[in-house]
Amino acid sequence: MTISARRAASIALLGSCLGALLVGCGGGGSATGPSTPPKAAAPGTGASAAGARPAPDHPENRPAESVRKAPPTLPPAAGGLTPVYTHRAKSTEKVVALTFDADMTADQGPRAAGGEHFDNPQLIATLRRLKVDATVFMTGRWAQEYPDQAKSIGNDPLFEVANHSFSHYAFSTPCYGLPTVERTEMATDVQRAFDAFRDAGVTHVVPYFRFPGGCYDDAARRALAPAKVTAVQWDVVSGDAFATDADAVADEVLSGVKPGSLVVMHCTRSAAPVTEQAIRRIVPELRAKGYRFVRVSELMRH
Repeated sequence: MTISARRAASIALLGSCLGALLVGCGGGGSATGPSTPPKAAAPGTGASAAGARPAPDHPENRPAESVRKAPPTLPPAAGGLTPVYTHRAKSTEKVVALTFDADMTADQGPRAAGGEHFDNPQLIATLRRLKVDATVFMTGRWAQEYPDQAKSIGNDPLFEVANHSFSHYAFSTPCYGLPTVERTEMATDVQRAFDAFRDAGVTHVVPYFRFPGGCYDDAARRALAPAKVTAVQWDVVSGDAFATDADAVADEVLSGVKPGSLVVMHCTRSAAPVTEQAIRRIVPELRAKGYRFVRVSELMRH
């Protein structure tokens, strides 16, 4: 090999090593094109800011196997009735489940088209910023109206999506003036909501159902049995529906929560305009008392 050839080979080898070093440090691309930037961490799962410690209930602080498991359900009640879950009974562990109803009735499309907001993206953003695990009980009609938001919520590791019926019509009467679903259509109505979640691209769906308005009777539980869901109610009422005083909502939650509690709130700007503001007070104050936020599936698991 001539001196010129050896020099050329040395330069090529040096360039190859330098390129490999830069790629290994994230400082350069491959020989065939620019490097692919690393994927951003999913909301709520990324590393904490430098010097900051993740919240005690953040997924970073949990064993990997506990982050996602098959959601538990309750067996049918006596007579084959749909089971109803309200909270973790006799719990000594300071855990609490915040749940948010994303309500929209089947006939509210014109109101949404006219500018009424049945969503609350700022609330979801705040839950993400505070790294709060939560369960969203979503109607199928809401998922149809806001498919991008439904998909975003339903694919975020912080959240799980549960069924709040398709139409948000009552399953028993009287129920706050809501129209009523026919008994023969109740299981079908629930299935329509699950179908709407699938069509929107929601992947983390749990087999839980919340009766619209919280209204039910044994006839409704019997009619719902073919849907094979666990009905989920609550033991703490936030009072955020149509409230205008965020501190009053926060006071209701903070005074009512006990170890194992399940709180009902709303994810609808038009019907619950101060919920996001209340959450900004509720979350840090409960954490200061030693509470950890969990999804319903984790609360029910124990």
